[in-house]
Amino acid sequence: MSIRHGLLALLERGPRYGSQLRTEFESRTGSTWPLNVGQVYTTLARLERDGLVAPDGEDTAGHTLYAITDTGRAELREWYERPVDRANPPRDELSIKLAMAVGAPGVDIRAVIQSQRHATIRAMQDYTRLKATALAAVESGRSGERDDVAWLLVLEQLIFQTEAEARWLDHCEARLVRLSLPVDRRAAAPEPPQTAADTPAPTTTTRPRTARTRRA
Repeated sequence: MSIRHGLLALLERGPRYGSQLRTEFESRTGSTWPLNVGQVYTTLARLERDGLVAPDGEDTAGHTLYAITDTGRAELREWYERPVDRANPPRDELSIKLAMAVGAPGVDIRAVIQSQRHATIRAMQDYTRLKATALAAVESGRSGERDDVAWLLVLEQLIFQTEAEARWLDHCEARLVRLSLPVDRRAAAPEPPQTAADTPAPTTTTRPRTARTRRA
């Protein structure tokens, strides 16, 4: 998650102070990734150091306002246009847990999977209920429509993510069951559902051209 660029995006709409940025960030993302004020001001200090924001006076309550600079706008435009880098994926606690549980003494990895599956399905149901609320708000045209649309997109990403996680857990369980079978029974056991990880990358072959001669 790029707090740095999220704050720049909010500052592009006008000068803001720290706690105001925190509130607007959480409103836009539905508090999915809560921030604390210290985290916001630390990020603002780094943005100022890099010339991406600059102090812009104070409001009537004495809060220090920050404004985005031209360099900050250029950085924000580049961020919008640049695909998210998947070369170094973030650490996933569930993947690490299952990797460590494989072969760990006294650990029933299938019980770990079952427990996580129940939690994942509950989360999916919660996200689906929240999506219905956000969708109703968008369709009704109530105030804060921009934030409602942003929250709806975040929720739908979370729903897709939990659906994929549930399918992956099913795949892990099927794979472990198959690998735990004796060798002579393994060939007769059904394969786990194929996923993108099992599918080899397509290769392109060029068919040789044959010359054709025309008869006069």
